[in-house]
Amino acid sequence: MEPALASRSVDRRAVVSLFSRLRKASGQANPLPIYSELREMGDVVPAPWGGYLINSFVWCDRILRDRAWRVPDSAWRARQGGGTRWGARSSTEMGRTLPALNAPNHTRVRRSLGNMFDRKCLGGITQTIEVHAERLLDRFADELRNGEADFSTLVSEQLPMCSIGEWLQLPQSDYELLRSLAHDQVFTQELLPSASQLALSDAATVELESYFRELVQERRRAPGDDPVSRWLHTWDALEPDREAADEAVYLLALLVFLAAPETTATLLSSMVWLLLEHPRQFGWLRAHEDHVPDAIEEVLRYDSPNHIISRVAPEDTTIGGVRIEKDRMVHLMVGVANHDPAHFADPEVFDIRRKANHLSFSGGVHYCLGAPLARLEASTLLTALLRRMPRLRVSAPPVYAPRVGFRRIVELRVVGA
Repeated sequence: MEPALASRSVDRRAVVSLFSRLRKASGQANPLPIYSELREMGDVVPAPWGGYLINSFVWCDRILRDRAWRVPDSAWRARQGGGTRWGARSSTEMGRTLPALNAPNHTRVRRSLGNMFDRKCLGGITQTIEVHAERLLDRFADELRNGEADFSTLVSEQLPMCSIGEWLQLPQSDYELLRSLAHDQVFTQELLPSASQLALSDAATVELESYFRELVQERRRAPGDDPVSRWLHTWDALEPDREAADEAVYLLALLVFLAAPETTATLLSSMVWLLLEHPRQFGWLRAHEDHVPDAIEEVLRYDSPNHIISRVAPEDTTIGGVRIEKDRMVHLMVGVANHDPAHFADPEVFDIRRKANHLSFSGGVHYCLGAPLARLEASTLLTALLRRMPRLRVSAPPVYAPRVGFRRIVELRVVGA
């Protein structure tokens, strides 16, 4: 099906109003009505701050899969000027990591990782994740005996940190600090971060840079059987300059870490929230555990951890009847696209029996490397919950962080029956 043409005239103030509403607590709790209004404005909508919003599933999918479209790399960020959000310390550092690299740099770095979370790797860490999930649910069950307990804080925030921390062989004593820094650092990747949010992100980036540079040097001095040591071995063969090799491995370690505590924790909390809000589906899943993977894909479609992905036009082009100039940024509104009625039947209905496809892990050459690990953590936790806590119910609506792009449930209070 061909995407529809964009609206010819869009009221700038109407778009500003939509995003103002989206930032409020009510908008965070349920962005779907706002997304519906945005979608009605057209497949391609001029953004009041510059660039364009892409709302249709087909156009978002095409752009993600088209290798000609660029990511906002370091050179693009530098062209925006030092006085913009792209010149912030946190932004320039993220501009050097894999998701912000274009070919040929992206190709070289991506190949150095190989199949990072392939079947062999996941097979080796599955039991570890199961042990962590059971331990966290034991603690959670203890808290439930006193009444309410916060699933987000006690389980969702913990499991991804334990999984990636153990895989990278980081000290457990560092987990709490690293998780907190990750939550602050992500603001630089938001759609329109405020000055105060960028300041938090900049400060967190400085601390994380120091931590992971030191980690690389530790593994350089005493290599072991861990990913960082293996990356050093790989990059020593690729890069004759040892400092350049160390720099490449530092950026890999930073990226792999940052990808875990944020998005996977959001997936886990959203999964529990949506299933407990649909108790009949939760009950059906207990009797049909083979559909756990389908349930996770529907959670990812219905409320993606990341609702916006940005790309840059490689040349003057036309999308949905709208002329987009070379070097102009487009925001792929995947949260909107995942509810596109032109692509999904009854998109506003949460249905775990749906064979859901979605854009929540991006697409093309920048498809999320950590997707297999996130799915493994979600399926492990959900399977354990179905077995151990079939009568959980939500006692209060979830509390969301004030964000637009990166979703985060900071509190999800539940009780046992």
